[in-house]
Amino acid sequence: MAMSHLYYNFSRNPFDKQSLAEKDAFPSNDHKQAIGRLSYLKDIRGIGVFTSPPGFGKTFALRCFAKSLDRNLHEVVYVALSTVSLTEFYRQFCAALGLDAPHGKPAMFRAIQDRLFHLFKEKKKPLLLILDEAHELSPAILKDLKMIMNHDFDSLCCFTLVLAGEPHLCRILEKPVHEALRQRITIHYGFSGLSDAETEQYVKHKLRVAGAAESILGEGTLPAIIGYARGCPRLLDNLMNEACLLGAQLEKPSLNTDVIMAAANSLALA
Repeated sequence: MAMSHLYYNFSRNPFDKQSLAEKDAFPSNDHKQAIGRLSYLKDIRGIGVFTSPPGFGKTFALRCFAKSLDRNLHEVVYVALSTVSLTEFYRQFCAALGLDAPHGKPAMFRAIQDRLFHLFKEKKKPLLLILDEAHELSPAILKDLKMIMNHDFDSLCCFTLVLAGEPHLCRILEKPVHEALRQRITIHYGFSGLSDAETEQYVKHKLRVAGAAESILGEGTLPAIIGYARGCPRLLDNLMNEACLLGAQLEKPSLNTDVIMAAANSLALA
């Protein structure tokens, strides 16, 4: 167990994303807005675009939503390796659907569409396909995604497609070559980050979930924390994790401003 866990009597590391259960997610406005839109998108089986700068909690929200679904009613596929060729993308898609990839793109295309229709019509278990880091997808993949969604003379949507990436994904989709795909987008949400009030609530929430008292936060520390994080949950987690380690090493009963600033300086030099 880490030194900070023992010293501050944490049940777990409050600021380690690997130890955070989906049920303990902090309900920020971004998180709630994303979950609500994903739920609606799942019901209408359309295309959704979710964008944010790095570290704003987009992928965690996707994870929470996927975990909440009944796997008897929904087939969920998450793909984060986006820098691949069109052919390799088709192979990945086939593998994710449990298909032996046939030879050649046309055969893989037909196999995928048949499988998607089977999941929707026969098994009553429509696919939710999440493509993370979608700003890295090639124009060819984006073009073919539109065609894969075209069923029965474009009168039927058999699955839900989520494109998640950094904000410049929107600029990519605005290019004329992607006009047909863009017209099919029914949901778009851009993460704005934590407000100052949410940043304070976020820190206290994570400490509380780990069994720690709010008194661990010394007087005047929250403005310093807010100023460093600038609304980014990942920066906030990194800062607080480092501060807890330094505080334990220095045997500080609470994290004062000096500890927070030392943690910020340590991260800047890392």
